[in-house]
Amino acid sequence: MTAIDPNTPMGELLTEFPSARRALFQGWHIGGCSSCGFQPEETLAQVCARNGDLPVAEVVQKIAESEEADRALQVTPAEAAQLVSEGKGRIVDLRTREEYDAVHIEGSTFFTQELMHELGGWDPGQQIIFMDHTGARSLDATSYFAGHGLKNVRSMRGGIDAWSRDVDPELPRYELE
Repeated sequence: MTAIDPNTPMGELLTEFPSARRALFQGWHIGGCSSCGFQPEETLAQVCARNGDLPVAEVVQKIAESEEADRALQVTPAEAAQLVSEGKGRIVDLRTREEYDAVHIEGSTFFTQELMHELGGWDPGQQIIFMDHTGARSLDATSYFAGHGLKNVRSMRGGIDAWSRDVDPELPRYELE
């Protein structure tokens, strides 16, 4: 993992360390709304300075720990494919109905409110692998369900876009507008 540089603009930092957004909000309520937000060109050091002179080293440590925790909740598309092929995993697709209907992974399950209530009753020996378009929302869902007691949840890093690139090149890739 690349070292976290406090002088990196927040836009770049969030690209390299997506967990930084959650870490900043959970630790110091930074970035959750317009009054506590930050600009992409602001550096982490500047954000810390204008939020009560937060100790930069402490914030960097919290981001690093958050990134490590996020990585523990993720599987690569290849790992997800192997879990599914061995009957040890199920993919739950969090995208919109339109996206799912246009292109989806064979055997995946479309996420609905009804399904949300059933997940706790699924086989605890089987990984529930949340997936979206690029992996951002699926990590939030994985964190949510892990926080509510499900120990067998993972997020597929890179979403269906990475699956199309790394596992099944025949599956069409797309861009959202």
